[in-house]
Amino acid sequence: MTVTFTASSPEDSSALILPLGKSQSIDLVTSDLSTETGAALKRAAKASRFDGALASIVEIFAETDKGARRILVVGTGNGDDGESLEKAGGAAMAKLLTSGETALTFDARSHSADSAGSRMAFGALQRSWRLDSYRTKAPAKTKPSVKEVTVVAPEDEAAGWDRYQSVYAGIALARELVTEPPNVIHPAGFVGRCKPLADLGVTIETLDKAQMTALGMGALLGVAQGSAQDPHMLIMRWDGTDGAQKKPVAFVGKGVTFDTGGISLKPGPGMEDMKFDMGGAAAVAGAMRALAGRKAKAHVVGVCGLVENMPSSNAQRPSDIVTTMSGQTVEVLNTDAEGRLVLCDAMHWVQEEYSPDVMVDLATLTGAMLIALGFEQAGCFSNDDGLADQLLNAGTASGDKLWRLPLGKAYDKLIDSPIADIKNTGPREAGSITAAQFLQRFVKDGVKWAHLDIAGTAWRKTTSNLADKGATGYGVRLLDRFIADNYEG
Repeated sequence: MTVTFTASSPEDSSALILPLGKSQSIDLVTSDLSTETGAALKRAAKASRFDGALASIVEIFAETDKGARRILVVGTGNGDDGESLEKAGGAAMAKLLTSGETALTFDARSHSADSAGSRMAFGALQRSWRLDSYRTKAPAKTKPSVKEVTVVAPEDEAAGWDRYQSVYAGIALARELVTEPPNVIHPAGFVGRCKPLADLGVTIETLDKAQMTALGMGALLGVAQGSAQDPHMLIMRWDGTDGAQKKPVAFVGKGVTFDTGGISLKPGPGMEDMKFDMGGAAAVAGAMRALAGRKAKAHVVGVCGLVENMPSSNAQRPSDIVTTMSGQTVEVLNTDAEGRLVLCDAMHWVQEEYSPDVMVDLATLTGAMLIALGFEQAGCFSNDDGLADQLLNAGTASGDKLWRLPLGKAYDKLIDSPIADIKNTGPREAGSITAAQFLQRFVKDGVKWAHLDIAGTAWRKTTSNLADKGATGYGVRLLDRFIADNYEG
């Protein structure tokens, strides 16, 4: 979908979309319309009780020299923030994506927020994403018709569009990775989809099973041993500082491309959703795409531990003990608590290889996180208050919201094993916290670390203003904003 900018509203047949805040006068958006069209829009707004509530829409058709033109006023709610504008743009796209309209024009010049038109277009792009490659008999009316988006904005706003476009490309990559079926995105398939990032300047490296065996990654390999698909570790590095920033910020993603639970088999109903258990790795890959696409002036390395967790005669058993790359031993009481086993070796490797001062891991780690926070925010755990604040602020600014949860010695004792250094599950209570405590044991002294449990935010079973049902791409906007706010001058 192409996005272009123009200084004045085009007089064509494209659908015209105008934002209006809650309880604001509709006169704010009718000044450039003909008297007749403005009056018709006011009558429609009154008849439909339109008051500017977020994502609400009033719509008319107006006759022009170019034929009938659809005009929409979209509510932006109470705030002047970018998130509201994105959601308003997404709501307009949701209504028009398969409507037969081929071109949309966003004119947000009446709105007080900076780059208002760009934010609406950014939201519209997010809402337009679909994976249709497997639909061979979709009715014509269900197929997307919108091909072009025009933003009415001054030249300086147009100059900043590249960043939104790059972040959207990262979100799209993350959604693609999560949405594709597990017979396509297995560990090797994931690596294959990320290799084109090299064209943007990302250095790509992979570790295969033999290399990880030589490094002693017994925890990650233990998860993978029941699958016919070999594990991989994907390393993506972007240095936009030309070597000035010696130590990279490290992002680590859990990449369980399909999770049956292993021998601790999950229930059949709902297991089809377990293709999204690589949402953390997808977010890392998407963030690297966004950073490289906009040539971020930062040094970042993204590491994805990629495995498939399957039951077989060779699968890991409950009560097995594995030795991690760090040398610590783990008693595996539940093979469905596998994500932390993948992450602990990936986290140790990146600390050994790059000595980062800051490390952030992302994972669809625990069902307990859904119970705690539902689907609106992800959980944040950290050993450093400053890092936690930076991430929470980035989450608020980007729309990928976080809520901080505690760590502590009392919780840490819950994962002590009587036979090994640590066990991979604690009691039913505080399940997300004990999972974070497990990971913290693999963080080296002096490293600022945060764990983001995105189990409730990587995938939705309902539509939102920014995404259809399914993959959300959660984490891409968050990580991009975190880097922009804290590591770029």
